[in-house]
Amino acid sequence: MTQRTLISDLAPLPDGPVAVAGWVEVVRDQKKVQFLVLRDESGAVQLVRPRPEGDDDISTAISGLAVGTFIRVEGDLKHDERVKLGGLEVKVSGLDVVGVSEPEQPIAADSSIDKRLDHRFLDLRNPANALIFRVQTTFEHALRTWWVERGYVEIHTPKLMSSPSESRAELFQVPYFESTAYLAQSPQHFKQMAQAAGFGKIFEIAPAFRADPSFTARHATEFTSVDAEISWIDGHEDVMAMHEAVLVAGFEAVVAKHGEEVEALLGVTLTVPSRPFPRIPLARAKEIVAERGYTVPRADADMDPEGERRISDYVAEEFGHDFVFLTDYASSIRPFYHRRHEDDPSLTNSYDLIYRGTEISTGAQREHRIDVLTEQVRDKGLDPAEMADYLEFFRYGMPSHGGFGMGLARVLMLMLGRPSIRETTYLFRGPNRLRP
Repeated sequence: MTQRTLISDLAPLPDGPVAVAGWVEVVRDQKKVQFLVLRDESGAVQLVRPRPEGDDDISTAISGLAVGTFIRVEGDLKHDERVKLGGLEVKVSGLDVVGVSEPEQPIAADSSIDKRLDHRFLDLRNPANALIFRVQTTFEHALRTWWVERGYVEIHTPKLMSSPSESRAELFQVPYFESTAYLAQSPQHFKQMAQAAGFGKIFEIAPAFRADPSFTARHATEFTSVDAEISWIDGHEDVMAMHEAVLVAGFEAVVAKHGEEVEALLGVTLTVPSRPFPRIPLARAKEIVAERGYTVPRADADMDPEGERRISDYVAEEFGHDFVFLTDYASSIRPFYHRRHEDDPSLTNSYDLIYRGTEISTGAQREHRIDVLTEQVRDKGLDPAEMADYLEFFRYGMPSHGGFGMGLARVLMLMLGRPSIRETTYLFRGPNRLRP
């Protein structure tokens, strides 16, 4: 049996025998000649077979093919500039039907996102949709490569927790033998434990869970979180510098490998962001959007989605940049473990990273001093006894440290101009979706 060749690898080959395999995308069953468009994971090619007098097994099989059927074909490759699809075709000499499709497809190009998600395996045969996950692969690999080349350790933290990793809000509880466990909202506690362990620099790309009943384009109940934590920092500026550097590495890899294809299939022109990213204190950012006609509803709250869009518009106009770090958040709206300003404890050494009008990440310097940290636990109305396992990490020495958590699907959604993270999540999970 001739070894299978990916369709994307056909062009450099000389005319002659080849074998290709994939699914049927188009059937044109004409009287004198039969045409197929075959697609595999790498591209599409035209298959042709002159129809013999009286039909034979191959022509009969082609006539019966339904769109979506998986086939293996042997034949002769021919380069021909007149062929619109890639300037080449394969003249069929043998055909094996591997997986038969039902004749009617349950979704079409104009089907709603919910219907397409019901049949996600078919939706992902669309080259534009499949491209998203090739981009994701390149992006994640570039992040990992950047970290590994700089001595970071990749860790895999547990997703079953004995206590909440953030707060009791947005928390999934699951039975665990004779007790109750919680699905991890983030790897925060264990990222910090690695600093106490002396790892120095770590990262993780893994699932996280939030029992959030939101139905927005940027929320999910299960998502992939990209996290990093580093020791021996002087402040959150060190975390931001690392954060923007690793993002730039990811964008460089995606632009180099997929830039032309993303423009052709998704209509998006990718560019590599320049460094440094703009930095604006949150209080000043609220002033800027107010000066431009919008007031964030609560002065003591985070920047709301409309405020994020407005400040991004400002940054695009003033700096020509898609990213902005909003810094120095109030301690009243930040977790207990964020380090507070030495000269103003009402503010924290923290930031949110906004990309094209949407928050994609939160980062901060952590409070590493056990006495201060315990007091901040109490200040948030929490019981230090309930945080005993976490606080234990700090009792035997802890370096200064900080890090960030970032939503992978949000980054891809904004990078690729998709309307929702449902498009950039392989199998989306939300309040009303647990299937497929």
